[in-house]
Amino acid sequence: MTTDEVLSIFREAGAVLEGHFILTSGLRSPVFLQKARVFMHADKTERLCKALAGKIREQVLGRIDYLVGPAVGGLIPAYETSRHLGVPAIWVEREQGVFRLRRFEIETGARVVIVEDIVTTGLSIRETIDCLREIGAEVLAAACIIDRSAGKTDVGVPLVALAEYEVPAYPPDKLPPELAAIPAVKPGSRNI
Repeated sequence: MTTDEVLSIFREAGAVLEGHFILTSGLRSPVFLQKARVFMHADKTERLCKALAGKIREQVLGRIDYLVGPAVGGLIPAYETSRHLGVPAIWVEREQGVFRLRRFEIETGARVVIVEDIVTTGLSIRETIDCLREIGAEVLAAACIIDRSAGKTDVGVPLVALAEYEVPAYPPDKLPPELAAIPAVKPGSRNI
């Protein structure tokens, strides 16, 4: 699946929003990819995650024991991608602001791939890696539906992206005038 095909699915779902958005990372952007509008459609989600599973198969060598999704954004893509890879999907969630594997136990040395929805700075993936390594897992790679950095973000492990789509993102104190003139909204889930 090409980047244009992925973005076409997002557009069909009305998930490419324009305005002034505060991203989960704290950066500001004139474009927000509202993946929830895609994930509400099982057929669209299945197409994306089946293609992502294919890329993971091609790029990650050896056995995968678990796919791990960072809550909230990684839950649906990790689950649906795991269905196509035939491995269990589990998730980390924040406990006092830190990702923890609260509901599951995995064996030391478990081989995992992190699956995220959209990557901008990679912070959620890096925090998930820290959590998983702390409990003895081997993090093979991370995967995402869209890499908003177009390959520029270093998450600390190989990143398998179904699509790379560079969208401008600015620190709040360095906004272009046309963006600064629009009220900002925060549609993400970081504080959940």
